[in-house]
This record gives sequence, structure tokens and C-alpha cells, in this order.
Amino acid sequence: MTLHSEIAAVTDRIITRSKPTRDAYLALIGRARDTHIERPAMGCANAAHAYAGTEEDRPALTAGKAMNIGIVTSYNDMLSAHAPYYRYPEQMKVWAREAGATAQVAGGVPAMCDGVTQGYAGMELSLFSRDTIALSTAIALSHGMFEGAALLGICDKIVPGLLMGALRFGHLPMVLIPAGPMPSGLPNKAKVEVREAYAEGKVGRDALLEAEIGAYHSKGTCTFFGTANSNQMMMEMMGLHMPGAAFINPGTKLRQELTRAAVHRVTEIGWHGDSYRPIGLCVDEKAIVNAAIGLLATGGSTNHLLHLPAIAACAGIVIDWEDFDRLSKAVPLVARVYPNGAADVNGFEDAGGMPYIIRELADAGLLHRDLMTVAGADMTDYGRKPRLDDAGTLAWVDPGPSGDETIVRTPAAPFAPEGGFRILTGNLGRACIKVSAVERDRWTIEAPAAVFHDQAAVLAAFQAGELTRDVVVVMRFQGPRANGMPELHKLTPALGVLQNRGYRVALVTDGRMSGASGKVPAAIHCSPEALGDGPLSRVRDGDIIRLDAEAGVLEALVDPVEWAARVPATAPPEADGMGRELFGLFRANANEAERGASPLLTGMGW
Repeated sequence: MTLHSEIAAVTDRIITRSKPTRDAYLALIGRARDTHIERPAMGCANAAHAYAGTEEDRPALTAGKAMNIGIVTSYNDMLSAHAPYYRYPEQMKVWAREAGATAQVAGGVPAMCDGVTQGYAGMELSLFSRDTIALSTAIALSHGMFEGAALLGICDKIVPGLLMGALRFGHLPMVLIPAGPMPSGLPNKAKVEVREAYAEGKVGRDALLEAEIGAYHSKGTCTFFGTANSNQMMMEMMGLHMPGAAFINPGTKLRQELTRAAVHRVTEIGWHGDSYRPIGLCVDEKAIVNAAIGLLATGGSTNHLLHLPAIAACAGIVIDWEDFDRLSKAVPLVARVYPNGAADVNGFEDAGGMPYIIRELADAGLLHRDLMTVAGADMTDYGRKPRLDDAGTLAWVDPGPSGDETIVRTPAAPFAPEGGFRILTGNLGRACIKVSAVERDRWTIEAPAAVFHDQAAVLAAFQAGELTRDVVVVMRFQGPRANGMPELHKLTPALGVLQNRGYRVALVTDGRMSGASGKVPAAIHCSPEALGDGPLSRVRDGDIIRLDAEAGVLEALVDPVEWAARVPATAPPEADGMGRELFGLFRANANEAERGASPLLTGMGW
């Protein structure tokens, strides 16, 4: 099937725009490959330090003839998604030996959870944890001890951070290794109903806690299609996993065999073989476009409107929100996974999952097939589903037809003809909105503004009945330079209650909402942010705000002369405590949301 003309045009636009920086990046990784530290030629004292903690693998390491794989892990046992990684390094060392190689844990990276910090001070460290992970990954790989790497990460900022750091070592072959989602618990819709009942005071804390524990109950990622599971979807679309690895549950034989195959595969794509596949060449413009297509086709997390530009930048590639907007008009919505549908990711996997989606998009000319993937010849291999045959051997098979057409469909009969992303522009700046879970009659909201600077004030106003009306809640001073751009999901139940009561409700913010956001229209990532006299700093209570996703408009309906004459609001003082003061340098140097909201990219001159 010929590639869709608009996908081809957007890809060409990105390639042309990126040429100077991509050429510089390819030169960088070319120099790294030519001048890398040859481990067998390292100084003896240097090598001894690196080998001192080894036992069984020391003879192979000192001989210097086999690949040594650096494992970068996000393991911790406080968070369900990362707890399965506990045993991975020891297992991976055994599997490396099977392939005549060695493996060492190169380093760990922090892995924080937005679900735990949601609505609290720790959330203001969340976005910049991504950049901390990138730095930690670079430190882990900086020793010159590795000819390949395995990246163990799964959740919100972890995968983007791992990739950002790893791409600066783009001459190394690398495979990303997920751990999978937890089995299904309390359905997401039922969980939300209890949350909304709690927000209205109809049930107490005991009922809410019981519901939450029923939903988040065991090891693995959360089962809704938020940022974590959107990460795994994108890694499949970019060809950076073993095919079909994204949504296999932890603790299963299939999960184990996919991880084993990933370790073996790293040893096969090194520079001494005939299939050298460095990650810096795997992640090219087409791979980035495929990731964006996957987000649009499946209704993935809006957090990746920050993360994908940041990942791309670390490979010398420039993608902007206009690229997403144009792709959205060409790519149909072919999956309904909560919050864009009733099914969770386990239901999605059972209905065909990513192999079905990739096969169907490829057959319809809606993704780039010709990628340098870490496994197989091209993206065709990612349209096949992993299974264990009767002998327990890993194999890949055609996923067959949709297992449930309420969850996955073909591009010829989609849930919606477009991908559900829009850019909004106007006198409030430039923002984005995800509309795939929003009813069409709410794509346009025009209502008076209620302006706030923190979530607690919104919830207090809701409890006091002050928001029981048509309203556009404006949450400002939530951008990366103001307070680290926290997610604002504490607002979702209250705003959802107002909408359920029949009011016309929307959110406008320079902060974040992710794939967990749903039915309430939200204009997010407003740029320029309010701090520094951005447009949101001029909004006043009672201003009529028009959010129009159909026309791509975000405006305060205020006389232009009055608007220009307004004195911008004063930002609240910077908060301290919870380590926030340690990230002052990050906040001060973060770039705009559309360019990744990253201080590291600013430091790179991006």
C-alpha cells in the first residue's frame, strides 16, 4: 500500500526542517563509533575497577572478546509498574551468557509515580524527573564499558528520559524492555464513578480507598491507557521492543521469553556482527512520525506532545504541534481504550493489541514500514503477535481479525475519521487539546472564566458551589518555568461532576493533563506560559473564554485595546520544600512546551 500523501508530506517537512541538526547528530554518533573506548584496550586499573564486583563473568570480561551489555534499570518496589524488574538483571545475565555475552547493571534511574504524587507537592518534580532520568542514563553509560544496552523502564517520564539519555550514546545498539500491565481489577469506569461520588460527598474515604485499591491491585502498570501504556505503544510503533512485547502481563512465561529474546537480540545487533543497528539510526524521522501516528490512532496520552519533541531533539529531529495536527487529520482513530472507551489495556491486548493496530495501519498505508527496527526486517514484523508454541518456544503469528470491534477496528471502519488532536490558537497563545474522549457537542465551549493559581482553590470553589454554572476554569502559573508543570488530575472528578449536571465546562491551563484525562474539554500546555507575562496572565474572572476545537481557536473575548492595556497578574511566590528548591535551575532554564519543556534541551542550544 502506498504511504498516505499527508503522512509523506509531514515526514518530508520534518526531514527538511531537521537536516542541519540531524546531520550534526549523525556526525556525533559516527565519531563516537570511531573513537569509542575499546574495552579490551582500557587501562588495567580502569578495567579492574569495573570488573571488581563481578564473579562468574570476570574471565569473559577480562578476555574482552564478548559483548558486555549495560543494563539501565528503573526498578523500585514502591511502584507497581517497576516492581517486576527486581529479578530482571540476574535473569538477563544468565540469558546474556547463553548468547556468549555478559551483562552488568550500569546504573539505576529514579522512577516516580504521578498517581502517588497527584495533587501534592511532589508532583512539581514529576516532569523534571524525566530530565533527571536522562542525566542518570548518560552517567550509567559514560564508563565506556558497554557494547550494547538494555533499558528497563515503562512509566510516564521513565521511557522518555531513558531514550533522551540513551540517544546521546546513539552508536550503541539498545533494546527497551517493558514489564507489562497488571491484570484487570475494578473497571476504570466504576473507579471514576466512585471518585465523582466522593467529590460530591455521596461516599466516604473508605469506599474511595476500597475502589482505588481494587483498581490498582498488583504488580504491573495501571490498566488505563495513560502515559505509561502510551509509552509502550510508541516503543512498538518505533520498533524498539521485541515485537508485541508491550502488553504481556508480568510473571508469565511469555513475558519471560520476550525478555530473554530481547537480551539475545542485543548481542546480535552489535557492531562486530552483520546486522549493526545502533539506536541513533533506529530513531530517525520516520520512527518519530510512527510514534505520533500511534498516539493519534489509539487516542494516547497528551503528555507525549511534550515528550516526543524532547526525544526527537536528542536525535537531532525537530517535530512540532503542527505536525501532530496535520497527522491527526489523516490518521483515523482505530482503538477505544479507557479513557477513550470502556476496555482497559488487557482487553485491548486480547482484542488484537498493537500487532493488530500495526498490521492494519501498515496495510492501509498509514505508517512507515521501512524502519531500522531492533528486531526483524521492518515494521511488518511488529504486525505479528507473540505466543508460545506447544514446545514452549517463542514464535510470532498473524493476529487475525479484530477480537472485539468495540475495542479495535480497521482504518476502513474506524471509530472516528481523525485522530482526535487539535492545535488551538488565539490571543491566549498556542495550546493543544485531545478530543477523542470528548463528546462532539462539547468541542466548543464559550463561558465566563474562573481564574485560579492552584488546584486546592478550584476544589474549594467547587465545594462551595461557586462553579455550579457554565464555566471555563483557567489554571495558570502551572507551566514548566513556574512550578515544573504538574499534572492537574485532581480537578477531573470535580469538573466531570459539573459536566454531568449539564453545565458547559472546560479547563484552560499552561499545565498538563495526560492520557488519563477524558470527557471534559481541556486546552493544555498553553504557550507562552503565564509566568513572564504570557497571555494567561491577562485573564480576569468573568472574561468570556471561547474554546473551539472545531475551528482551532482559543480566545478571551475581550476588546483588543483593553486586552493590551491590562497589567499581567503577579505570579505566586515559588514554593520550597519537598526538594523543589533543588530544581530551581531546571525551572529557570526549561524551554517552551512545544519544544519539550526541558532544561537539558536549552543547555544543548535547542
